[in-house]
Amino acid sequence: MAASSAKRRHKVRRRADMSLLGGIRPPIAVLSALLLSLAGITALGFGRAGEESVPKAVMTSQQHFAEDGAVAMRASIDESAADLARTAGLFNAGDPAQPDAVVDKIGSVYQKWVGTAVVEISSGRMLAARGENVPVAAIDTAKLSEKDGLSPRMVRLANGETRLLSLQLLSWKGQPQQLLIASSSLRFPGISLGKFRSIAVIDSTGRILSSDGIPESEQVLTEDQRTGVDRSKKQLSAFAKVAAKRAKEHPLKANDPGEGGYLGVSGSLRGDTSQGDRAIAGYAALTGPEPGKGTVATSLGLTVVAMVDVAEDPTRVTDPLFGLLAAGALLLIGALAVGVLLGTVQRPLLRLFLESRRLTRDDLTRPVGVPRFGEAARIGQALERLRRQLLGERTDAEGAGGPKSGRRGRIGARALLAVSGILLLVWSAPMLLLLNRADATAVVPEQITNDQRERTDTLSDRVRRSLNEGHADLVSVAGLLGERTSPEDMTKVLDRTRSDHSRYRSLYVRTGDGKIVAQSGESPRLPEDKKSENKDGHPFADPITVLNDSGTEPVIASYAELPGRDGSTVIGEFRIDFINSLLKRPGLGEIRVIDAERRVLGGNTGYLAFEKLPSARLTELAAGTSQKTGISARAGGIVYRDGGGVQVAGAAPFVGGGAAKSLNWMVVSWQPAAGLAIPEYSLQNRTVLAGLLGITAAAACLGWLHIIVVRPLREVAKQAEALADGDRRTVLYPRHHDEVGAISRSLELLRQQVLEQRKRDGAGATAPAAVRAPAGRN
Repeated sequence: MAASSAKRRHKVRRRADMSLLGGIRPPIAVLSALLLSLAGITALGFGRAGEESVPKAVMTSQQHFAEDGAVAMRASIDESAADLARTAGLFNAGDPAQPDAVVDKIGSVYQKWVGTAVVEISSGRMLAARGENVPVAAIDTAKLSEKDGLSPRMVRLANGETRLLSLQLLSWKGQPQQLLIASSSLRFPGISLGKFRSIAVIDSTGRILSSDGIPESEQVLTEDQRTGVDRSKKQLSAFAKVAAKRAKEHPLKANDPGEGGYLGVSGSLRGDTSQGDRAIAGYAALTGPEPGKGTVATSLGLTVVAMVDVAEDPTRVTDPLFGLLAAGALLLIGALAVGVLLGTVQRPLLRLFLESRRLTRDDLTRPVGVPRFGEAARIGQALERLRRQLLGERTDAEGAGGPKSGRRGRIGARALLAVSGILLLVWSAPMLLLLNRADATAVVPEQITNDQRERTDTLSDRVRRSLNEGHADLVSVAGLLGERTSPEDMTKVLDRTRSDHSRYRSLYVRTGDGKIVAQSGESPRLPEDKKSENKDGHPFADPITVLNDSGTEPVIASYAELPGRDGSTVIGEFRIDFINSLLKRPGLGEIRVIDAERRVLGGNTGYLAFEKLPSARLTELAAGTSQKTGISARAGGIVYRDGGGVQVAGAAPFVGGGAAKSLNWMVVSWQPAAGLAIPEYSLQNRTVLAGLLGITAAAACLGWLHIIVVRPLREVAKQAEALADGDRRTVLYPRHHDEVGAISRSLELLRQQVLEQRKRDGAGATAPAAVRAPAGRN
């Protein structure tokens, strides 16, 4: 039995001598490393929060501005190609038309082309032309039958300007085939540039095809202005070369993480400085509305470049002193917290580990060094009592009615961990909640406010043009529905129009007395059998209107009168999702389309139809912007501060002609300045991040220490006291192979030694009695 016990003790000792992979050392070492890393990040990172004289928010805004231009350009080119194709299809479906009638009809409905022409393909003879001379010689009619023979193409004129030619066939049975050509300039539709901004369209080689915003040298008066114009042209050309090269990259490689929202290649560029102004630019390659889906415009390989001069402010550079002070404070507080753990938790535990191993090796001459605090003190007291028991001394626990345990440490290991956590919280909490708050000191760059205003104005014009395009489609359809067109043929035309354009939820032909004779799409929401509402026999007063003033969504409809059909009209009801899709632009925050009564009709985020704007400030901005300044109202932008923080807002009314002018709608946008990469908010975000990292490091390491060490240590303390109090039956099993587990194994060995000692003492006491018994009987 003794040999077996010795073998077990040797095996347990050998396991105790194994390298300790866990235990108390790793959590404290990891905490020290994390605090040192955080101190380094704090010292180096805070000085970078505002080291650039042009904030990143301004750079990102120029990128978004170029993206807006690319979206508008792509939509304009695709819309023109679709309109020309649909118009040619409608002519082909009807009776043969004269070339002059074709170009006159196109010119009366659409004003987007600078020149139109009809050419006989077989002979190349010009049959009809309107507007600017179309460069027909640039078209090889012999190759029209080849693949992509009718694809749009760009032609450079003798004066250096570029024209985009769109081609469609006119075919009637028994007549020579004709080619319909429409020429358009690569000008931006409805882009609001504001002051000191220029924009250009470039091809894949970086050549500028068209530009706007930079005056010609002969348009300026002074020599300084001419010098500025020459500088701007050179800078724009330099930007164009770089943008064309970067536009060939893959979108996932070109865009920075977190700057998504645009499917194509986009970015921003820094230029030279002149008289304290730095030229910056944004660029965006034309891309389709859906991932992996190309369009007519995207096949041209065009890129948009937007350039503006921004005044540099060298005083905005952040002082790195705060980072150094914060890092120094963290080093001091972290050293104190780690010192508490080392001095009151780790060192006493390691001492107990060594003391317990000494006792298991029968070294009982010296008393056990008892720590002063917590569970370590309780275990030390128990070890000392076990040492005395092994020496044969009688302890208080073995006396009848004696106390069952010695003095207990009042301060436990959990309290010591809490002290270390509080010390780290002293540094982390102010960083997280108090320091470097930006709402009171944030300076929003003027360029950000200007961009918010101009981009909102561009978006307003885009919505207006889309509604005008929808009305123009109806006018085109109405002109092709003659007096003898049957309802079945009407339905075919309506189905084709609705399939070509996703803006309509419903298309239908309605007679003057309210009867619907042809329909495509969803059920009409204009009440049937309702007589015309005005004296002209039209279904509603204005060409475009909202049919309801309550409900879950507004019903926006447009009409066009059918000639020669006694007040019959073709009516199109727009999908509100189509209008909302036009508003999904990154970098503008929340966007709403409101009517003349300031009621919300559409938006890029969740909203309730016909509700008011969410704040009185926005309502005031909308009311002020709707006031005419000169000929018409102008877009406005503002930065305001209230209890909710700093916000940048813009508002732009519908300005321009077309059927949508009578709506008097407006687009309003706003976003919190906290979401912009402004130095003050960047510093605040980094301060909050440092506080979060400090709290996370403390919680992770101290939690690790509590689970791996403190909880098992408390259990071992109870077992050690029970063993010293006389519990010899409970076998002690280690939870982990670490210092606490080693102490538990040592206590088990001591339990076995105490049992063996009691057996030896019991055998020594009974043997003399067995010898004396026979002598007594004699």
